[in-house]
Amino acid sequence: MTHRTSGTGISRRARVLSAGLAAGLLVPLAAAAAPAAAATAPQVSCSSAQAGLAGKLKKDITAALKNRKGTVAVGLYDRTTKTTCTLRAGTSFDSASVVKVTVLATLLWDAKKTERKLSARESDLAYAMITKSDNAATSKLWRQLGTGKIKGFLKAAKMTKTVPGSGGYWGLTRINATDEQKLLGLITAKNSVLSDNARAYILKLMNKVVSAQRWGTPAGAPGGVKIHVKNGWLQRSTHGWRVHSVGAFKGGGHDYTISVLTHGNSTMNYGVATIQGVAKAIHKDLAPRASAVSRYAPTSTPREAFVSVPSS
Repeated sequence: MTHRTSGTGISRRARVLSAGLAAGLLVPLAAAAAPAAAATAPQVSCSSAQAGLAGKLKKDITAALKNRKGTVAVGLYDRTTKTTCTLRAGTSFDSASVVKVTVLATLLWDAKKTERKLSARESDLAYAMITKSDNAATSKLWRQLGTGKIKGFLKAAKMTKTVPGSGGYWGLTRINATDEQKLLGLITAKNSVLSDNARAYILKLMNKVVSAQRWGTPAGAPGGVKIHVKNGWLQRSTHGWRVHSVGAFKGGGHDYTISVLTHGNSTMNYGVATIQGVAKAIHKDLAPRASAVSRYAPTSTPREAFVSVPSS
């Protein structure tokens, strides 16, 4: 899907975009960098109130990442079993389109302060931004909010290491797994930052993401578990492809969130495969008795929204 992008603070150099530029980010490309060698440290760290679960998750996530190249950060939290897993939780990545969840959360947080409902225009833009990853819609909401309000929400959400992209480059917002897990936590549990209606609205849209973009963290989710997801990908001249997926899952006796952020991938599909390997391991360990047939199989042709070359 190609979206028209205008008035987004794009510089002259952005006109040399390649056809593969994606995830709402208008920046010039050089040849994709070769993936970095797989890091040997740090290691996956897990804890759980359920006996044996932490050790199994650590073992299986580590196995899923064996021989995978690039840099991978993982965040997992399951409220039901008080289970947490982390890997490179503080490592910073370009956000690509996963920042769109933050944009929507900011819009709803700001509306709550004045006790107003979203306008029909805002609702239409939000729907397109999340369900279809529409970049033009995101740019309009980003401009409307401004980085001041984005920063205000980040402060309220205690997402202290997230840095909004400057000059209209929302896809260059810097994120890490810790902050993405904080955001998912606010969306999935009662809190003073987002109203119950706002949380339900965000989850509703994340549950309606088009099939071509329902890849990543949902891979391997057991049947009967409700899926909420937002993905993003972006190629740049350094660190090759960034490919990310954040998701919230509820059902089958569990209530959990997963964030997997990556860069240094040789191709988009390589990054998708890495994320889905981690996701399958997590879903299987949390619901080992679920039928293999019932587990969610994502599209074999994952896609995100493409950005059109801006006019002169």
